[in-house]
Amino acid sequence: MILKKNIVLVNNTSFKEEKFILKEDASMATLLEMAAEIVASHASTTPMTKEELIAELNDLHQALAAIESGTALETISEGEEASQTPVVSRKKAFGKDKVVCMICGKPMKTLARHLKTAHGMTASEYRKQFDIPRTQPLAARAYSESRRQMAIDRGLGENLAKARAQKAKSKAKK
Repeated sequence: MILKKNIVLVNNTSFKEEKFILKEDASMATLLEMAAEIVASHASTTPMTKEELIAELNDLHQALAAIESGTALETISEGEEASQTPVVSRKKAFGKDKVVCMICGKPMKTLARHLKTAHGMTASEYRKQFDIPRTQPLAARAYSESRRQMAIDRGLGENLAKARAQKAKSKAKK
């Protein structure tokens, strides 16, 4: 750290002004720019509130600074994460048009990928943590119905049945 003293004259009265200048000011600016770019990219694909944007920018900047300095990040251990209470109730989490993550509260169409990337857990671990039955899908009902209808329209079930029948015939001939 460099200490720099300046004398400033205000109305013919001198004041000592002390400025602390970090050697890493340039790198701090680039870290903030990098964090802003990453958050902007994420926000362009994911709807986020102003508070979420600020929190993510702050978290990302701290993570980048920790990586640059070589220090370890403080993370929530698996035991602490398992003891977390759900952000939303199970009934509110599974809606017709969206499924809300019970850990972070983000709404989405499907949870499986989000759980793996954002929370580092599998669907079965998530089900166990929040006591969700295996019969409960981790996808929005409307999304599942639209995918089902698309498969019917394309004849995917019929094509599968034909392929299985042809495979059975070829095995019977041998």
